[in-house]
Amino acid sequence: MDAPATSRKVWHLLPHDPRAIDRLSRAAGVAPLIAHLLLNRQVTDAGQAQRFLQAKLSALHEPEMLPGMPQAVERLYRAAQEQRKICIYGDYDVDGVTGTATLLTCLKILGAQVEFHVPDRLEDGYGLNVEALRRLAESGVKTVVTVDCGIASLDEADEARRLGLELIVTDHHEFKTTLPAADVLVHPRLPVPGDGPAYPFGGLSGSGVAFKLAWALGKRASGGPKVTPRLREFLLDAVALAALGTVADVVPLFEENRIFVRHGLARLRAQPSIGLQALLRCARLDGKSCFDAEDIAFGLAPRLNAAGRMGTARLAVELLTTLSGQRAGELAGDLERHNQERQAIERRILSQALELAEQFHQQAALVLASAEWHPGLLGIVASRLVDQFNRPTLLIALRDGRPHGQGSGRSVPGCPLHQALEECTADLVSHGGHAAAAGFRILPERIAEFRDRFAAVAARHLGTEPRPQRLTIDAEAPLSSLTSHVMLALEQLAPYGAGNPPPVLLADRLQVVGAPKRVGNGERHLAFRVRQEGRTMKAVAFGKADRVQELMSEGGQVSLAFTPRLNEWQGMRSTEIEVKDFQAGPDARLQ
Repeated sequence: MDAPATSRKVWHLLPHDPRAIDRLSRAAGVAPLIAHLLLNRQVTDAGQAQRFLQAKLSALHEPEMLPGMPQAVERLYRAAQEQRKICIYGDYDVDGVTGTATLLTCLKILGAQVEFHVPDRLEDGYGLNVEALRRLAESGVKTVVTVDCGIASLDEADEARRLGLELIVTDHHEFKTTLPAADVLVHPRLPVPGDGPAYPFGGLSGSGVAFKLAWALGKRASGGPKVTPRLREFLLDAVALAALGTVADVVPLFEENRIFVRHGLARLRAQPSIGLQALLRCARLDGKSCFDAEDIAFGLAPRLNAAGRMGTARLAVELLTTLSGQRAGELAGDLERHNQERQAIERRILSQALELAEQFHQQAALVLASAEWHPGLLGIVASRLVDQFNRPTLLIALRDGRPHGQGSGRSVPGCPLHQALEECTADLVSHGGHAAAAGFRILPERIAEFRDRFAAVAARHLGTEPRPQRLTIDAEAPLSSLTSHVMLALEQLAPYGAGNPPPVLLADRLQVVGAPKRVGNGERHLAFRVRQEGRTMKAVAFGKADRVQELMSEGGQVSLAFTPRLNEWQGMRSTEIEVKDFQAGPDARLQ
């Protein structure tokens, strides 16, 4: 089954208003290119621009503004004072374990009798679990605080009430028409009773909500808006944890999320906690001067996630809360081994899935199943297949002794996955998720029928013809515009991530200088130099070594879609081009 060729990407240059760019450039005191990029990110006036570029920690909204927060603080503070047994019940992903670590540490500082629980991905599944709640009640737990889960747990909340558990739900996921009957709900998008104002930013991650609860508890314990020095240092560490959860959960990096990541990265660079020091060493990121959100996404988050995918997420929470350097080293080593195991199994699943995909190359979607696949890794592999084939992909693990296959899927723009699964609900035991990602359970004997039905649904959404991949370009930028001043200003647009991707620029009428070189592991990448109107710059095209002849087919004349990068080597900084795609010939072909 052939993936769409990289050269078939359709280039789409975002429309722009030169007068709006000029106005914002003058009002905000930024270069026209920066104004152009800000407008593409819906930042339209000087005040918004300054808030976006500065991302001050003091711009975080007061935690008491969150719906349910005052009640949650009073209940938790009273439980801590009365030494009632509290359990933090977190999710097993990075967002969940970082938020769990934040609240666990906070309550320990306040002297509470507190423990934590994270469910087993395979045995317990996502979110609150009735049997787990029963075990907690039997062990003497009186108050349960959820992190990154619980807002859709209607039956489980009813069981908690029957068991006499005080239940405080903190979450950020989509909620149902009916809300759980918990004692308190803390959620940034909950409607506010009466005429009260809604919370200003609904896009917080689960760890962000947990940070807000910890901050509010610190203020309550300190008797005012200014927390004690010990709690202040704890909260700065907690900003770093919120940054990890925010990046890993792929929530939009705007508003408060942007602040968390900007300042969390600074804390990770300057003063990481004992556990994060050990994790940084394992990821070979300790001492790196240009530490950024990509290092979280591809270095730290996979190692923390590996605990929940391959073993138990308790290891990750313990790492993030330990005060022992020796224990931190041991735990980080355990996570590193889990991550290596995860990578090996993931490569095997991907190889097998690629072979299976050959059988269904005519269908608008891929639905693949195997008894050899690990359920905890299906989503990662599905994402890789979507990147390669540009079509919705569902993978199903059929496990011995289990009546249901466990599935995970990823989709493409134009085919909202949760809606597509809803149209196939007759074939499924259960399903849930959102437009881009979803999970489901299915009886093995229904897979063939489901595959045809789901492919038909995808075809209605997307059409039957393979769609070319689309590359969105922010702006045209000649090489001469990439001055040192502009490059430093571009750094202020970071951190990059969901909703704020690295800018992609277009330069045409470039000339390749000299012969391109195949570089990197397996010589998969291309390194070459390009010249435009007297300026020469180094370019790197990752994974495009097989296109070297295409690059030179028009006598080395080329148009590049690229992201500019500042490269630091032996104390010297230079601008380089990271090529996202190229077209041979002097003029770019745009949609």
